Amino acid sequence: MQQRLLEAADELFSARGFDNVSVTDIAARAEVGRTTFFRYFGDKQEVVFAKQQQMLDAIARAGEDTSVGAATTATDALEQLRPIVLGLCEMATANLDSYSRHLLLLEEHVDLRGRDALKVQEIAAALCAVLIARGTAEGVAAFASQVALACYQTGKGRSAAPSSLRDETSAAFDEALALGQ
Repeated sequence: MQQRLLEAADELFSARGFDNVSVTDIAARAEVGRTTFFRYFGDKQEVVFAKQQQMLDAIARAGEDTSVGAATTATDALEQLRPIVLGLCEMATANLDSYSRHLLLLEEHVDLRGRDALKVQEIAAALCAVLIARGTAEGVAAFASQVALACYQTGKGRSAAPSSLRDETSAAFDEALALGQ
């Protein structure tokens, strides 16, 4: 059901623009009632950020890996976060058309950009929590999670095409890690 709502919203936002689509429109396109919509999403904006929840879930699963120990330095912590963040890049761009439409929505709406900034900080907090759960000192974990976030943002800014997000983010990690040498 949630996937039907996401697809309906994506189609409608693409055809009419974000401002010209209501919750009622999304529910009707998905052939469900408004109540069903609100079971899955708090508002129309949350539909735009549904993938971030999937990303937070993926981070939580990464945190359950008990084979990885505490990072003792910021460099070690950043190395631990790198595969997680690169995995998030792959998740974000699994559907290149959808990712492109998402970026366009953010570009066109300041309110969505503000919400995106909050969601990205939730991701940074989740990355920090993974490191802390592994036994990494809180200060090191907080610093490394923000640097990892900066690597992602740098990769996003450098990406000429959505398909290059992972590679550009990986290059940003290389540069950040080289600073510690």
